[in-house]
Amino acid sequence: MSEGTPRVAIVTGAARGIGAATAQRLAADGFAVAVLDLEETATKETVQAIEGAGGRALGVGADVSDAEQVQAAVERIAAELGAPVVLVNNAGVIRDNMLFKMTEVDWDLVMNVHLRGAFLMARAVQKYMVEAKWGRVVNLSSTSALGNRGQANYSTAKAGLQGFTKTLAIELGKFGVTANAIAPGFIQTEMTKSTAERMGVAFEDFISYAAKEIPVQRVGQPEDIAHLVSFFVSEGAGFVSGQVVYAAGGPKA
Repeated sequence: MSEGTPRVAIVTGAARGIGAATAQRLAADGFAVAVLDLEETATKETVQAIEGAGGRALGVGADVSDAEQVQAAVERIAAELGAPVVLVNNAGVIRDNMLFKMTEVDWDLVMNVHLRGAFLMARAVQKYMVEAKWGRVVNLSSTSALGNRGQANYSTAKAGLQGFTKTLAIELGKFGVTANAIAPGFIQTEMTKSTAERMGVAFEDFISYAAKEIPVQRVGQPEDIAHLVSFFVSEGAGFVSGQVVYAAGGPKA
């Protein structure tokens, strides 16, 4: 790595929420950041925020569950920004329902985005990490991995990501690559807002109710997760691998 050449990070689902906060934090940490989301136009705000703060970013549109789109996106990132050595698998969707009402389409979509997406992205990026003899993978799990009513699909996918993380840590460790997972609790994002709307609850009430149940007496912010990603991808975290950290304002698991 020549002096002055920033390492390249890819953050999926980076148009908003945790992904956007993470992309901006990694840019502030000195990474050149590929801001990846389903539609390239959706990445504009995050890219502008990074560039406005003096960072370097590239907006990329791709469906992480589509192998060809993933390959094309990663090749474009390598060509335009440089070889990616940090991957944050954050892209996610929710299609909540009780088991008896859950459709195969809702099951498959959640599996495809979270699990197949993380697999395809990691498979495409790992060669750059192996060549560099340095890399960081951070997968976004969730406290829902421990089980959550109405989320059979989401909780299964998020639990699966923990097993995926541990296996990556074992396989890639000898190449100087670490893999860790973050399992956020309640984070104030558009996703939790849509959950409140679906339940017919005012978002403010939803937040204050959730905060009462959390030991630190507040809900999480996207920046709380971005801060933990920043640690995992740092130079100093090279001996921490295969771990799942529950970032939930109190003990879980």
